[in-house]
This record gives sequence, structure tokens and C-alpha cells, in this order.
Amino acid sequence: MPDVAADSASSGPLAWVGMEDILIPMRVATGHGSTQQVIGHVDAFVNLFRDDQRGIHMSRLYRLIDEYLGDTPFDTHALEQLLQAFLQSHHELADRARLRLRFEQALRRKALRSDHHGWRVYPVTIEGTLGPRGLDVTVATTVTYSSTCPASAALARQVARQHFDAHFSSSAQISGSAASAWLGSELGMPATPHAQRSVAHVWIRPARGAAWDVAALIDRIEASLGTPVQTIVKRQDEQAFALANGRNLMFCEDAARRVQHALDADDSIADFHIRIVHEESLHPHNAVAHARKERKGLSGSSREYANGPRSSGAPDSAD
Repeated sequence: MPDVAADSASSGPLAWVGMEDILIPMRVATGHGSTQQVIGHVDAFVNLFRDDQRGIHMSRLYRLIDEYLGDTPFDTHALEQLLQAFLQSHHELADRARLRLRFEQALRRKALRSDHHGWRVYPVTIEGTLGPRGLDVTVATTVTYSSTCPASAALARQVARQHFDAHFSSSAQISGSAASAWLGSELGMPATPHAQRSVAHVWIRPARGAAWDVAALIDRIEASLGTPVQTIVKRQDEQAFALANGRNLMFCEDAARRVQHALDADDSIADFHIRIVHEESLHPHNAVAHARKERKGLSGSSREYANGPRSSGAPDSAD
């Protein structure tokens, strides 16, 4: 049968060649030794270093994805094996391979106070590149939480105090029951601080030899923020959520530092980038803060920091 891909009429090396958005069922770890099946969106590439070859063998990549992504939980070892198989299948054409995997990880979450549980779903992107310099792995996820503005909270407290003083100004002595009744009425909360749904976009590079643990990473981020969004909510849970927000007032800068400190303390993470977005209820625009892993001797205005992590879009030409 004719093979026009081997035609050298259109020759020249290419940075990456492959396929995007291959859908495949696969298993991922969810922590505590458990796994779940997800639908993976796979992008698979190899470079084409031969300047006398027109194209690669894409069916080989697809066959290997179908073979390696199945009932065995996807981990660092499985990723490296698959990338090595990509290169072995194209040993005469390529010396670099890349795989990007996107899926949604569902984690079971307990309500804050009531004895109920629900599911939270988190988007996850895992990318691996194998080349002459070895294996490079990155993991990205997004965590949604609530943020209450500290400045707005202070202004609301000031209004409440002013209303309290005005209401009891004629009283020589204020009884505890009268003060309690006033605080329990709508008059006791004349102003409320503004809060908003907020998002932490986190990108990490695991330390060499370390395995990634997406569930543990999400848990660490949510614990550092203190106000992750909830699933099922009864009245006691909503009250506990309001209490958590009151105890965790934060600007976007505060949130970025919280996550930064939590990830800096994890020796299994070699590098990370954080993008915090507070979708303001006060403004029609968002408040945003970036943070990265602290490194001595590097300026926060360096080019690497300004550009942030590699995009999760089309792959670039670097290893």
C-alpha cells in the first residue's frame, strides 16, 4: 500500500507533531489508596528531527495511548513508560516526546457541621516531556473558594459600632439582654462586608523522583485558604461557612501568600506558580495576584515570574 507520509517532497524538521483531544477512559488516584475512572483528554506529540521525512506515524501514538492508559492508575512511572514507548515507536524520527492529559477529579467532601457529604470536582492538567535531558513533569489544578474583603469588614464593623452607639446613646446603663437583643435583630447588622467567589490556579513541578498526588495538593491548598466552596449545605453548615469567612478575611495578596507558604513547605514540590483571582462583587473587574516558589537571589520582577508557567495550550518547542 502507498505511504505518502514517507514522501520527502515536503521536508524539514518540526518541533512537535501529533494529535490533540483524544478521549480515553482511564484511572487516577484519589488518595488513601483509592482510584476512580475518569475521561481523559489526551494530547500526544513527538518532534520530527529528520529533514527528509514528511510526517510521523500518528496511529502508533494512538495505539500506545490505548494500551498504556487503562485500568492501571496513571502515575509518574506510567507517564514515563508511555513517553518512552512514543520514542521507541519513532526511534528513526524523534528524540523528544510530550503528553498533556486533562481530566476532572472528583473528591468526596463532608459538610462543615452536618453529617452529609457531596462531590467537588476539580480540573487537572498533567504534562510530561521526555527528551535528552530526561523527564519533566508538571501538574496544574484550580481550587475555588470564598474571600471576604478585610477593608470592607472593617468598614462594616465601624458602621455597626456607630449604629450601636446611636441606638443606646440615651441609656445611662446598657443591660446585657438589651444589647444581645439589638445584636440579634436586623439593626445589629446594618452593613455587611463584601465577599466573592475566588479561584486559585496552581501549577507545580514535582521534585525529581517524587510522585504527584493531586488529591493531597488540593487538600493542602484548601487548608491554607480556609474557605473552600461547599457541596451540600444545611443551615448549620452555612453558619459554619460564614464563621470560616469571618476568621479568614483576605485580599488576593493574602491568599497568594497563604498558598505560597503552604507549597514552599512541601519538599516534594520543586517549583510552582500561583495565580489568585478574586472575582470582585464590589467592582466589575477582578483582583489578581501571582506568586511563585521563593528562591534566594532571584528578583520577583524576573522574566520567569512575569511570564508565569507555560501555557496549557499548544505545546511550545522547548523540552
